[in-house]
Amino acid sequence: MDVLRRLFEQHFHLPVEHIQPLQGELGASGRNILRLSTGKTTAIGILYGVREENIAFLSFSRHFRKCGLPVPEIYAEALDEGAYLEEDLGDTTLFEFLSKNRSGEKIAPEVIEAYRKVVAVLPRFQVSGGRDLDYTVCYPRHSFDRQSITWDLNYFKYYFLRLAAIPFSEQALEDDFGRLTDFLLTAPSDYFLYRDFQSRNIMLRNGKPYFVDYQGGRKGALQYDIASLLYDGKADLPPAVRKELLDDYLDALESYIDLDRETFLRHYYPYVYVRILQALGAYGFRGFYERKAHFLQSVPYALKNLRWLLHNVKLPIELPTLTDAFQSMLASEKLLAIASDAQNLIVRVFSFSFHRGFPKDETGNGGGFVFDGRSLPNPGREEQFKTLTGKDAPVKEYLNQQESVHQFLASVFSLVDGTIGNYQQRGFKNLMVSFGCTGGQHRSVYLAEQLAKRLRGRSGVAVELRHLGLEQLEQMGQ
Repeated sequence: MDVLRRLFEQHFHLPVEHIQPLQGELGASGRNILRLSTGKTTAIGILYGVREENIAFLSFSRHFRKCGLPVPEIYAEALDEGAYLEEDLGDTTLFEFLSKNRSGEKIAPEVIEAYRKVVAVLPRFQVSGGRDLDYTVCYPRHSFDRQSITWDLNYFKYYFLRLAAIPFSEQALEDDFGRLTDFLLTAPSDYFLYRDFQSRNIMLRNGKPYFVDYQGGRKGALQYDIASLLYDGKADLPPAVRKELLDDYLDALESYIDLDRETFLRHYYPYVYVRILQALGAYGFRGFYERKAHFLQSVPYALKNLRWLLHNVKLPIELPTLTDAFQSMLASEKLLAIASDAQNLIVRVFSFSFHRGFPKDETGNGGGFVFDGRSLPNPGREEQFKTLTGKDAPVKEYLNQQESVHQFLASVFSLVDGTIGNYQQRGFKNLMVSFGCTGGQHRSVYLAEQLAKRLRGRSGVAVELRHLGLEQLEQMGQ
């Protein structure tokens, strides 16, 4: 964080007074995102170790700003230290604005208007923003080419179909993938493809949309990005709204290129499919493989979109094996169970060391409870406990004998129990509860274990437990 402090102070000529971790969905990308502030002056600091992605983001940002596109201003950078400082666009994403202003299928007019503004800007990125852009900085590919499509399709095959136990013929599926890829590549592709153009990467400030997280951009077809936005899983836009916004997008696009709508739409739905498959691959990797259950909450929305497509869209190419796989997915007991589990409240319980930083919120819920266990008796000061953890019997016995620990947990249980009941009534899907102590080894681990034990088996609740301090010690070889 010292490098971000230095960049802030060099740019604003003011000392940093506060640093606030900001994760949300961006936490899943591996970037450490923080808000630095002093008085009314704020900036967003990014710490990320992938130099190529940082270069792409910074280069694209400066180019888009010159084109008059609404992206964050870059204040300062330290590429050798994996850090840069950018404009603070606030806290409201388009997804959050949508979530707070809808009731089922009924979406407030102001949200529809925000989406209209977004789809009106998209052609400016794709056409005007794509001109004179330095595509040599793109990472990992310069274009959404055959290799890129193959990666996405294999991502879906190996991390979703395989792990969801959906049966398929390897060669027959590869044949379908080949036909789909060949067709996708017949669409004109000399445009900027944003790659992750979805509601969590669009910020709203004073009613105006701003855009972030385009470091994966490259050359590609126009259809991909509008498909990404309109079939954004958890946004769950109704079909009528999707059609209306697609028409608005095409109206805007006609101001930039000579557009044959029939030809555009012929390629559009194959790109919708490939985007959904890429997203399912990501859900499978994060949910099935990494066992982060909250990522599986998006699977039912993707299946809902597939069901609608199968019933309402006829593709210009035959994909029999892939279609069979979709039908199997829709009938899968395992995936139906996930759809049922998606109604659960996921409580993510963490232990951590205050010296090594707070846990990241990857759900967008905002971080939840953080309880400070440093006021409790510390087993780490006793020689016999130094090599043990809060999961070991001697440490648990020691802490069980402390009245202050029981009082602390009673207060925690009361707060968390009441919040869970309220969240379930309101249909919330995520709650984060974190326990910190000095080393993240004894007290915080014990407290997290006790809460997780209490919540497991509670109706409508799924528990995820991680001990970040212990994970960090293992990585350090201790």
